[in-house]
Amino acid sequence: MDHANSPSDGRPPSFWRSRSAIAFLVMGAVAAWYLWAEHRAHLLGALPYLILLVCPLMHVFMHRGHHGRHHEHDEGERR
Repeated sequence: MDHANSPSDGRPPSFWRSRSAIAFLVMGAVAAWYLWAEHRAHLLGALPYLILLVCPLMHVFMHRGHHGRHHEHDEGERR
């Protein structure tokens, strides 16, 4: 009976397996529900702006800022 988080190995149990973490997750879910239920109009009103914010972020992170590759192709075409 070898458990990864048994008290005999000397390590404390993981935070996410503790009662505090479960209580934290339940309270977070309740808070998210009340935010959604009471402020739905405000949250949905901000959605177009969030979509516009995601566009440049996706460009930066998905293209990685065009470091290196873009300039290598330009040099190869000039030769």
